[in-house]
Amino acid sequence: MKYIFVNYPKCSTCAKAKKWLEENGVDFESRHIVENNPTKEELRRWIELSGQPIKKFFNTSGILYREMNLKEKVAENNEEELLDILASNGMIVKRPLIIGKDKVLIGFKEKEWEVLKK
Repeated sequence: MKYIFVNYPKCSTCAKAKKWLEENGVDFESRHIVENNPTKEELRRWIELSGQPIKKFFNTSGILYREMNLKEKVAENNEEELLDILASNGMIVKRPLIIGKDKVLIGFKEKEWEVLKK
């Protein structure tokens, strides 16, 4: 199965994840998160597939997260408003993401990504 690897090439964690995917023979297509920002519909589907709350999809360590005071907005806004925010700029979205037919993994945690090798 071919996965979509959503990443920001200048991100060191994304580079580590890409290297891990290559070393473990995982078939993937790379997608630059800024040049090809996820749409609201994609994000909605990915959140559902991940089984995680929408707040996990925010890049809490990013500059934009702080500049836009997103900590407060994530706590107060409804899901539609949060999807609009996430879809507005790829730098707001946590990365890397690995998207499969029936799973989505957020961030790079090698132990969690082991399921991709099977």
